[in-house]
Amino acid sequence: MNSIKVLAFLFVLLLAGQGVNGQTSCEDLIEYVKSESYGSTYYSYNSEAIRQVTFYEVRDDSFNTYYFAIVRFTSSYTDYIYQVGSNTKFNYSTSYLSSAGKAFWKYIQPYSDVLGCAPDF
Repeated sequence: MNSIKVLAFLFVLLLAGQGVNGQTSCEDLIEYVKSESYGSTYYSYNSEAIRQVTFYEVRDDSFNTYYFAIVRFTSSYTDYIYQVGSNTKFNYSTSYLSSAGKAFWKYIQPYSDVLGCAPDF
């Protein structure tokens, strides 16, 4: 998929999210990212906040890479998607064992406004 198609797909999903059922478009984006790439999952069985985080890299035909984190929270078992930076996976992986919640707030949550698919805290 070329970069224009990826950006157009994201744009259409985000526009749809401004309508009646924004969650549907975020769920569609999650399914799209999962279908385009294998993820690397980091489980946090002892965390009160984060159950797991799965990182995905999606490449288009022009070799542009888009980075995503799909976060499942312990309280709701609901998945939320974040478009993150290229070094987020590495940074999270070095910190999550000591505190998945702190690693989330430091490395993933700052990207919460990029897609508009993150929960309001």
